Amino acid sequence: MLSAKQLTSIKKLQTLCEKEDSIQLKLNWDMLESRTQNEPHDYFKYEGEELIAFLGLYGFGSKIELCGMVHPSYRRKGLFTQLVQKATDYAKSKGYRKILLNYPLNSSSGEAFVNNIPHQYEMTEYQMKWEEGSELQLSDPSVSLRPASETDLTLEIQLDVQCFGFSEDDAVLYNQRIKEEDLQDFYIVEQNGVGVGKLRFSELEGDAWIYGFAVLPAYQGKGIGRNALIQAVKLGSESGSSVYLEVEAKNERALSLYTSVGFQIIGAQAYVKYGNERE
Repeated sequence: MLSAKQLTSIKKLQTLCEKEDSIQLKLNWDMLESRTQNEPHDYFKYEGEELIAFLGLYGFGSKIELCGMVHPSYRRKGLFTQLVQKATDYAKSKGYRKILLNYPLNSSSGEAFVNNIPHQYEMTEYQMKWEEGSELQLSDPSVSLRPASETDLTLEIQLDVQCFGFSEDDAVLYNQRIKEEDLQDFYIVEQNGVGVGKLRFSELEGDAWIYGFAVLPAYQGKGIGRNALIQAVKLGSESGSSVYLEVEAKNERALSLYTSVGFQIIGAQAYVKYGNERE
């Protein structure tokens, strides 16, 4: 578990780097603030009492993502390379099959670092924000959201397998881990009382994020996702929070759905696979 002092120092460095570089870093604050294990998921470098470099690890089944930053005054000194080496050594020792580094697509320092390590391009992901005042009109009263319960785990696992490409084992491990986090609420999408989808909802300091939104393939294209998404947006907007979500850039169907509800792209993250090995 990270201490309050560590979290404050991470936020301070993030604010500095984002202002200096005109970027938005993806540090997964919902995960940082709910670390429960004693594994070395976060790596720090200090100059005296000041945090000057940070790298966070975020596991998703057999895949692990790395994202971090270096104080502008301490760059090009090999600090981030040292942290990445420690993190990748750890990830390999734990048997993660895919190690991804992500950085803002408009980050010149991030791109320069990646270009000096062995890597393969993986994907681009958009961050989207719901524009306040966009119309939220429900069209299907048979679609509803309800809090998830322990009996929904099988459905949640199958949604990760069918919609996100998880293996069965990875989906089980992933769901076990995220259920330990206390900063997220889990919801099931129902149609006529039958569970057909899911999403997670995290609200922190006026920002609400929708994660893991999925509807079983057999129920897609029927307006269920749209009606569920509208209800999720209302959860955040009615409490006064700004509402965000993420989507892979090449997922045109999801992009079309999100923009139709009022989401606009505000940033993009590039993901690269560390190493030269091909799957």
